[in-house]
Amino acid sequence: MSWHQIMDYNWRYPVIFIYTLFLICISANYVTCELKENKTTSLAVDASVQSGRKIADTLFGIFFEEINHAGAGGIWAELINNRGFEAGGQNTPSDFTPWAIIGNETVISVGTERTSLFKRNPVALKIDINCDGIGCPSTGVGVYNPGYWGMNIEDGKGYKMTLYVKSSDSINMSASLMTSDGLQKLASTNIIASASSVADWTKVQLELVASGSTTTGRLQFTTKKRGTVWLDQVSLMPIDTYMGHGFRKDLISMVAALKPRFVRFPGGCYVEGERLWNAFRWTASVGPWEERPGHFGDVWNYWTDDGLGYFEFLQLAEDLGAAPVWVINNGISHEESVDTANILPWVQDALNSIEFARGDASSAWGSVRAEMGHPDPFPLKYMAIGNEDCGKKNYRGNYLKFYYAIKKEYPDMQIITNCDGLGTTLDHPADYYDFHTYTTANGMYSQRDLFNSALRSGPKAFVSEYAVWQNDAGKGSLLASLAEAAFLIGLEKNSDVVEMASYAPLFVNANDRTWSPDAIVFNSAQSYGTPSYWMQHFFKDSSGAILNPTSVQPDMSASIAVSSVTYKNSEDNKSYLKIKIVNFGSDNVNMKISITGLQYSINALGSSKTIFTSGNVMDENSFLTPTKVAPVQSALADASTQMDVSALPHSIMLYELALSQTGYATEM
Repeated sequence: MSWHQIMDYNWRYPVIFIYTLFLICISANYVTCELKENKTTSLAVDASVQSGRKIADTLFGIFFEEINHAGAGGIWAELINNRGFEAGGQNTPSDFTPWAIIGNETVISVGTERTSLFKRNPVALKIDINCDGIGCPSTGVGVYNPGYWGMNIEDGKGYKMTLYVKSSDSINMSASLMTSDGLQKLASTNIIASASSVADWTKVQLELVASGSTTTGRLQFTTKKRGTVWLDQVSLMPIDTYMGHGFRKDLISMVAALKPRFVRFPGGCYVEGERLWNAFRWTASVGPWEERPGHFGDVWNYWTDDGLGYFEFLQLAEDLGAAPVWVINNGISHEESVDTANILPWVQDALNSIEFARGDASSAWGSVRAEMGHPDPFPLKYMAIGNEDCGKKNYRGNYLKFYYAIKKEYPDMQIITNCDGLGTTLDHPADYYDFHTYTTANGMYSQRDLFNSALRSGPKAFVSEYAVWQNDAGKGSLLASLAEAAFLIGLEKNSDVVEMASYAPLFVNANDRTWSPDAIVFNSAQSYGTPSYWMQHFFKDSSGAILNPTSVQPDMSASIAVSSVTYKNSEDNKSYLKIKIVNFGSDNVNMKISITGLQYSINALGSSKTIFTSGNVMDENSFLTPTKVAPVQSALADASTQMDVSALPHSIMLYELALSQTGYATEM
């Protein structure tokens, strides 16, 4: 009997049909054999003005950490890896990887020397060319840099090349953008100079315009002229960056789409370092990029040139219209702890960092900022003292030194402690307490009510790192994102005590998956959002919105989480009422929605429904299927105050109802 015959037979005999399905299920060795059922419930939304409560303006933002090559080889658009030849250390000879030699040892010799023009990064590359003219290979000899797993070179796009060069004689050298095998030339220019003009270090700036494309390109320097040439501080930046400030456009555009209200930076463990000498130091990351020494991040184990420094983070926050949240080192690394009696220089360093951001252009550190092109102060008002350091030796003593010194000079600064104040009164003053949670999907879903029991007085909560991870998450699963969405609904409902929250980590370069999952995955040319990235889109309008009370009867909180907000869209200047329903379970839920208290009528023409689900809870996105798990929006023609809807199994359902007048959200 064929499958179609079985189906026809069993539709006539339903009892036998159910038994047949059971046998098929058992014979296929399925782990679970359950028949999905429809459940029914009612959702009441109170949209009256008197019942609504304003959500904190800063509730949802982003956390950026230099991890997974998120910055170097990531959002910072610099294409050269190890541009100053410092990654191998300041003792020479040193390893200058990933720079590589073109030509064999009979015609060229390459090594590092401490002959740089720049005191803080003294290493330069020395190239001895031991051939001339026809004695050299036909393509010349030299060096090349492949960037971070290959450079993305796009046809018709311009690239600004900067380098410092000196020579024992005149030079005639080609600078070229090439395919990874060095066989196809995409752009090229000649650097020609007399001996007198390059006897000392000379800065060269040129623009290369590509006449072809590759995602694995390289920059190379070649010559057929005998002599010695030194190179240092070689940079190659795309002309077209986000708002012209050096950030990779596609990646930051994805962040901007989330409408983040704050940017927490630069870590994370990156701030601490395994040892203090490898911790991020802001003073070494400001000023001219050529003079920044760079450092080895020993927590995540790679070198950064610190082109993405303190100034650039402040600029990024400004470009995104978000508040900067500056995480500082408080004299504690993973392995060390400065004694409180010796912490004052670290405190002064923190005060200097505030002056850099907020000081007048005539102040000592404010003038450095002004020289970098930003004479107006940055609106820095949030600082975290350390990262995950509560309980470590000297933390409380050090924290208090920072707290009182900062508050004395900048009383409006909001100070964030690493100590958890969720269920207990802190033994030290703070404006916020930092809370991190990494757990299973079930664990995250169960935390949706975690802050219901939080103290309603005292410091506010900053959930600066949350994510489902390990087996439930894979490289970013639907299951993980559903649990996270339920958790965020809980934060919305407790936004009187939780004022800030951000997912972690934000970025991963697919070539360096030190930590999974992450919100945004990229390589040199492509990018996509994981389900956890798309999940955050459902909350991008919640910050500053009005939270409407909701109730579900009968109670289905074991698998259903709901919230409703009213907000004014800054793009079309119209007001909307949003209803979010997270179905964490495997059953379809039929729901009768009833909205009461609306001041204005609903405009069905401007209303929409968005569905977020997939065929399997462990489905992931990829470069080949970047939107396999992504929101799908459609018109909601029957939008009204009374609606019958269906919450699909393992889904987020969003009903966005356009209100007939624009004053609603503002008037509340």
